[in-house]
Amino acid sequence: MKKILVLGAGLSTSCLINYLLKHSGSSDWMVIVADSNLQTAATKVNNHPRGEAVVFDIFNQPERKRLISMADLVISMLPARFHPMVAEACLEEGKSMLTASYVSPEIRRLDYQARQKGLLFLNEIGVDPGIDHMSAMRVINQIREKGGKITGFRSFTGGLIAPGSDNNPWNYKFTWNPRNVVLAGQGTSMYIRDGRYKFIPYHQLFRQTEKCTVLDHGDFDVYANRDSLKYREIYSLPDIQTMLRGTMRRPGYCQAWDVFVQLGITDDSYTIEGSEEMSYREFIDAFLPGTNGLSVKEKLARHTGIPINGEIMQKLTWLGIFEDTRINLKNATPAQILQQILEEKWRLEEQDQDMLVMQHIFDFELNGKNVTHRSSLVVLGKDRSETAMAITVGTPVAIAARLVLNGTFRATGVHIPIVPEFYDPILQELESYGVCFIEEGEI
Repeated sequence: MKKILVLGAGLSTSCLINYLLKHSGSSDWMVIVADSNLQTAATKVNNHPRGEAVVFDIFNQPERKRLISMADLVISMLPARFHPMVAEACLEEGKSMLTASYVSPEIRRLDYQARQKGLLFLNEIGVDPGIDHMSAMRVINQIREKGGKITGFRSFTGGLIAPGSDNNPWNYKFTWNPRNVVLAGQGTSMYIRDGRYKFIPYHQLFRQTEKCTVLDHGDFDVYANRDSLKYREIYSLPDIQTMLRGTMRRPGYCQAWDVFVQLGITDDSYTIEGSEEMSYREFIDAFLPGTNGLSVKEKLARHTGIPINGEIMQKLTWLGIFEDTRINLKNATPAQILQQILEEKWRLEEQDQDMLVMQHIFDFELNGKNVTHRSSLVVLGKDRSETAMAITVGTPVAIAARLVLNGTFRATGVHIPIVPEFYDPILQELESYGVCFIEEGEI
């Protein structure tokens, strides 16, 4: 019997764990789910005879070593900052590892040692990163095989709320880690368009958006991701003239979010003394100039230049930021306070469905013609457990785990899934779970 150790039992792991347990009998697996909250792990295992829930503290080195030593494969679904600790232990104990997170420099440096030990450390095998790589490289390689030259690549992804559950003015609810949403985009975003480098500082990011339309699901606004330039090397497109990756939101979201950026309340670098005694209205007022007789809403409209009765102000008002609700978070950062405000309003209700949207746009030259090809994906969640995010993050990880354990994947070292050995079988099986790309245009 082979043992699979899943570290972390968060929101995106339900489909991963269900898949492993479903195949555990025929494949003779034992699935050990380890989390800092034993009840969370136990809920995911759901009394399955081939599942076991254990409590886990990443900082408990003896326990970390013990759990990893008894496993045949380790899947780390912990926050990304903990993956290097897991990888080091896996290297020491001679275990292969999978993660859905971006490969870090610390893990990248383990490539030679992993190869020497015959281990596979497969990263970026979730949705974004993950399905985005695999689906993009499949088309890129098809274009190359036909003799085409790729001149432009744009790739957009959005974790959103499904139309049937879209009932608030932001057209958005939390479908993944709220903290990551609040802190998204900080730093400088960079990409290349028509051979010219473009740089967008954070305070301009949500003002410099572009439009896209995905199948019959309507229009979206896109803001640029942090670093699109590195994908020229990753996808072997060093001379490409346009390379842009971005995040999709419904129209109007970015303009309203920009108000928070301009105020400075997405900042997580300092704490506010006495924050627990403040109200939401006082919190907003603390970032506005002047102490005149204007209301906080009036001061905000004047300071930001938005119409006091316009759509942006309606979105902000709906969040309750002008109300006297107490914060009750001691010495909190502005970002933590904003996150609390949003979690009260943007939570998924029991009956809600989420939606994962992805689109790649390929521009290339083929047989003397300029051609554009689109690959589009829309996945709807089933419920609050089997969300579209859980399906698209967890399922490819689970499929990869099966392919590692049955010997289909023979690669060793540190990898991401950009070669056919990885992406062909995973994308093929994902189609049975409703993860199907619609291809538009010539290849």
